[in-house]
This record gives sequence, structure tokens and C-alpha cells, in this order.
Amino acid sequence: QVQLVESGGGLVQAGGSLRLSCAASRSIFSINRMGWYRQAPGKQRDLVAAITSGGTTNYADSVNGRFTISRDAKNTVYLQMNSLKPEDTAVYYCNARFGTAIDARYYWGQGTQVTVSS
Repeated sequence: QVQLVESGGGLVQAGGSLRLSCAASRSIFSINRMGWYRQAPGKQRDLVAAITSGGTTNYADSVNGRFTISRDAKNTVYLQMNSLKPEDTAVYYCNARFGTAIDARYYWGQGTQVTVSS
């Protein structure tokens, strides 16, 4: 089990940058995969970026080249978001996945709002 606390959301103009942080209540290296998801009003929650305990990263096509997921040596995962677009506006959720995609257990943070103005 793990608790996740996000921070760093806010309002930014198109073309600007934000960095989100996710602090976990245990070492992130004990978690199979850490990820960032986002959910816009009326839409489903989608994976934005993820990093495995081994350091492998993957990104949604819509953010590839603009967003970067990283981590520190202990319990925090970051999402650096550059060249933000209005369509990036959403609530961003930190996620921890234990196990594989077949038998996964997921834990979620409370979410942080990101609003990009045109």
C-alpha cells in the first residue's frame, strides 16, 4: 500500500512550463511502475507518462517530446511539462502500480489541476 500526494499544478499560458511532483509514502523503487494520468472534463482518464522501477519510461504520443517523467533517489516522481497547449488542460493524477498489467493493484493521488490558457 502507498499514499501519493501531488503538487505543482496551476494556471499557465500556452507555450509555458510546469513541473508536477508526486511524493510517495514509501520508496518508489519498491513500486513496479509510477505514472501520471490526466482526465479532462467529460473524458476518460488516460496515461500520460510512466516510469518503471528499472527506469524504463513511456509516453503518450500527444506529449512525447514535450513532457519528461523523472524521479529522485527516494520517493518522488516528477512530470516536467514544456510547450504546454490548451488541450493539456486536465486534472493530473499520480499513480502507483504494484504487480504486472495482468494482476495490477493501483493507487491514486488526489489529483492536481493544470489549466493552460490560449
